[in-house]
Amino acid sequence: MSDIKFRFAAMSRRAAMTGAALAAMATLSACDTGGGGAAAAEGDMAKGAGEGAKVTVVEYASITCGACAGWQETVWPAFKTKYVDTNQVRFVFREFPTPPQDIAVAGFLLGRCNAAKTGDSAGYFAVVDEVLASHREWAAGTSPAATLDRIRTGLGFSQEDYLACVTDEAAIKAMEGRIREAQGQGVSATPTFFVNGKQVTDRSLEGLSAMIDAELAK
Repeated sequence: MSDIKFRFAAMSRRAAMTGAALAAMATLSACDTGGGGAAAAEGDMAKGAGEGAKVTVVEYASITCGACAGWQETVWPAFKTKYVDTNQVRFVFREFPTPPQDIAVAGFLLGRCNAAKTGDSAGYFAVVDEVLASHREWAAGTSPAATLDRIRTGLGFSQEDYLACVTDEAAIKAMEGRIREAQGQGVSATPTFFVNGKQVTDRSLEGLSAMIDAELAK
């Protein structure tokens, strides 16, 4: 096996272990503290208003989650126009990888490497948004791995750079820490939303708006 293939296989095994650990931790998660991660956390990627905003919306999601892709397609555009583009809320995206975990972890890591490359969170969301938009391609037979390869090429990452990114042990360890923090908030499925620390059961635009507008009115 070539060095490149060996390194990617090693990453896949580590990512799979991360996913297995996530599943195992689900039964050990702390009870929901009600905090919902409203306070800024290390590694947060956000859009809209800055830290200290009156309303913070947190989404725990996975780029391999079909329901997350559906929300992104059907709800996010109107939500973004109403609350994010107007800086009425701080929208925080937090990672919670779901099967296939190796793809989810690799995509998130590529996003973070691209954010480091661009110097802002826009680089991260360029990857996350494109992967979520690619779910229809997967249904048509395109492999998720091929999607990531297309994205990394478009962003100017060589295969060596990409593999170095997704096999970064420190970055993977940091992601595992974020997963544990999410489960400490009672997160067990994706997408899960919190508005100022309160979990939202209705993730439609109407359901989210009801909670957001009430918080904005305080």
